[in-house]
Amino acid sequence: MRPRAGTGTGSTPHTLAFVESPVQLLNVLEWAHTQPPPHAQEESGAELTLVVLSPTDPMTRGQLRRMAELARDEGHAVRWEEARGGTTAPFRTIGGLAPLLRRARRVVMGDPFSRYVQLLLSITRATDLVVVDDGTATMEFVGQLARGERLVRWHRKGGRPGPRDLLFAPVSASARRRLTPSADTRVEVFSAMPVQDVPEGVTVTAHTFTWTRARFGPPRVTKGADMVGTSLVETGVVDADRYLEAVQALARAHGAARYFAHRRESADKLHRLAVETGLEVVRPDLPLELIARRGPIGRTVLSFPSTVVHTLPLALSGTDVRVAVCDIDPTWLTEHASPRAQGFLSGVTGTARDVHRLAAVMP
Repeated sequence: MRPRAGTGTGSTPHTLAFVESPVQLLNVLEWAHTQPPPHAQEESGAELTLVVLSPTDPMTRGQLRRMAELARDEGHAVRWEEARGGTTAPFRTIGGLAPLLRRARRVVMGDPFSRYVQLLLSITRATDLVVVDDGTATMEFVGQLARGERLVRWHRKGGRPGPRDLLFAPVSASARRRLTPSADTRVEVFSAMPVQDVPEGVTVTAHTFTWTRARFGPPRVTKGADMVGTSLVETGVVDADRYLEAVQALARAHGAARYFAHRRESADKLHRLAVETGLEVVRPDLPLELIARRGPIGRTVLSFPSTVVHTLPLALSGTDVRVAVCDIDPTWLTEHASPRAQGFLSGVTGTARDVHRLAAVMP
């Protein structure tokens, strides 16, 4: 019988996974798919309980609900935590999870930069830690761990730490030490990204979307082109006007009809985009890798530098779909963008496999 949400199949969840986004949950399912079969899991203590640290954004919550259904269909227990539902929510969440954390043998996390996850790491005694992909952030995490740097998201790096950063610095430093392999701690990174400069002792396992390809598709491939949205405007990296001009130029050049919105893109920006470009804006109810694998999907998928230029070719392996990535022109960057934004975005594109690289479009 399938375990109920919030419970495990036994008295102790041997493996706890913490996710805050639909893609993180998808990648935990992919990681679980690579683990030993159920009878072997009982011997190795690999029974999995997924803990969703739910955000407040409605789009993200909706996708997480759908992904949680898929996780239950796979036989995993799911515990939904309203982790940001008011000022007392973090205390309730951490207090409720503390007993499970102390007993867990393995902890799987989707975002080692998350303050929530870093706090939870300070409680657990698990000797087996696994980091699954959270997009391009995985590349930055591995590099920072190797260099012994503080854990900071790439688009924030270069700015001065704020009061909250300074207050939280001891916890972040503790999390970095906890995620450093030792005689007592095994660290694995499960990634589809081209991670480099891997720290000594860290095991990197290739993530090839085997669960997604086994569960969905192959898709029906249409003749036209589809475009993938990005949240680079929302994170303050790219100027909104320049972004919309680039989207319009790219859509015209390649005959794109649909625009798959990133879950973090604002409603105002998407409305303006639809009006000015004529593209049909689609708000996916699942991560794009699953949407594309289910189909229908255009023969060409256009993207700016983002995670999907690495993940879509893997999820769509065996199909005729071509993924094309358009570089970000330096003139599109805002004055608030991190000094390393251009180099990081170029690296995301340059290290992508099985994609067609496009020059930055000129609006």
